[in-house]
Amino acid sequence: MNWKSFVTLTILFGLTTSSIADSKILKPHHTHSGFQNPNPNYERKGFWDVLVWQWDRFFLPYSLDAKTYPPFPILINDGNLLKSNDTKLSVTWVGHATTLVQIDGLNILTDPIWSDRCSPLSFAGPKRYTPPGISLGDLPKIDIVILSHNHYDHTDIPTLRKLEETFHPLVLTGLGNKKLLLGEGLKNVNEMDWWEEISFGSVKLTFTPTQHFSGRSLFDRDETLWGSFMISGTREKVYFAGDTGYFSHFKEIANRFGNIDVAILPIGATEPRWLMEPVHIGPTQAVMSFLDLKAKYLVPMHYMTFVLSDEPLDSPVPRTKEAMKQSGISESAFVPLKIGETRFF
Repeated sequence: MNWKSFVTLTILFGLTTSSIADSKILKPHHTHSGFQNPNPNYERKGFWDVLVWQWDRFFLPYSLDAKTYPPFPILINDGNLLKSNDTKLSVTWVGHATTLVQIDGLNILTDPIWSDRCSPLSFAGPKRYTPPGISLGDLPKIDIVILSHNHYDHTDIPTLRKLEETFHPLVLTGLGNKKLLLGEGLKNVNEMDWWEEISFGSVKLTFTPTQHFSGRSLFDRDETLWGSFMISGTREKVYFAGDTGYFSHFKEIANRFGNIDVAILPIGATEPRWLMEPVHIGPTQAVMSFLDLKAKYLVPMHYMTFVLSDEPLDSPVPRTKEAMKQSGISESAFVPLKIGETRFF
């Protein structure tokens, strides 16, 4: 790995010192300077952990270059079906954590990134290995953009600027992120705390907890809030997890909402587990999360797009299928979309 990629990866991990809880703040995830995970067993990783990981990577027995893999399945979507759909629930995987959710006639984008790199630098950092499954120009009118947290692979400013220019969507994000987004030209931004909700027509969007962290530099660790979203329509519910480690929040979400139709869960960027486990569920934990949520369908994401970790890019889906089989879950509940593919539910 060259120095440019290493610098970008350290920035992605937001490696600074821990926040100190303020006893005067009532909410357990708030601190005097930002936010924290409520899990008392959460193990916070830091700069020296990443250095150890980078050292270990020199001795990996396989190549992390995606060019060594067979071509990944991509279905280029022309957007025509999406533009004509105003009644059915659908999920389209654009790539990484970017999905288009259509519900009650609304078009909702999750963590949109169309850029070639997820990085503060245009010439260095994790590079896209699979193109977006639909072009920005072929999208239907985007009503809402939801942002789970401010890491560069989830809050991509060049993409958000283009979406603002074209669609002027409502942007929903965690506390502390509004200043950045308004400064980059976005006009309609709502910050949300965990369990806060907002209605848009017949759809209600609730910002729900996850176990993760935030930061866009070495100096702003956990100053903004991370989370997930429950999208509740008149008939169906879709849960978008963003990035998260495994904790009891999945069961709490299920207890509050019930009858979840689709759970969009991450299954990639998972290795090495000693580093990633606190903040990224692996395939086995994705299945555990799916069971906790009591959802009907699992749509996987956060894989096969950027090299952010050590597992082979083509491994998350087979591992998740095996975990579902071991848990006795019907194969029909797992919906691994091709990049660009739309599934109507």
